Amino acid sequence: MKGSTSVVSKGTELIERVVSISRVSKVVKGGKRFKFSVLVVVGDGESKVGVGIGKAREISEAVRKGIDKAKKNMVEVKKVGKTLPHEVVGNFGAARVLLKPASPGTGVIAGAVIRAIMELGGVGDVLTKVIGRTSNPVNVAYATMQAVQSLRLPEEVLKLRGKLNKKSEGA
Repeated sequence: MKGSTSVVSKGTELIERVVSISRVSKVVKGGKRFKFSVLVVVGDGESKVGVGIGKAREISEAVRKGIDKAKKNMVEVKKVGKTLPHEVVGNFGAARVLLKPASPGTGVIAGAVIRAIMELGGVGDVLTKVIGRTSNPVNVAYATMQAVQSLRLPEEVLKLRGKLNKKSEGA
């Protein structure tokens, strides 16, 4: 299932990546009941990316549920060229993720979870660091998505401050 593609009704082709699979157990009177929890990243490879968790008794069903949730939670990655517009930190639980823009040709310097999100979001050059004491891939994924959502393009910042570029004023 890693790296498989699917076609959405809008006509855009989405790439799906299974980032982590966990087997969880529930102890009941008759013994243990096992389920699978799957973290899936979905993106178009250009500017949209989403993260979802699927849980089910079978891996294939959990992956399908994760893909459905990821498609519903897609966000746009704001970029300048192939990198990020500015440095940003995302937090979720105990996970803190630092994303820094990189010069062209650097590539994606990241762990497996952040790499999947950056590559499927169309970011080609970025430096990343997981800060903190967590190695939980779910928290790292959600912290990365929170950081991506807080990105702003320079034009958006100027607009929020009530300032315009000299070019747009006609000067």
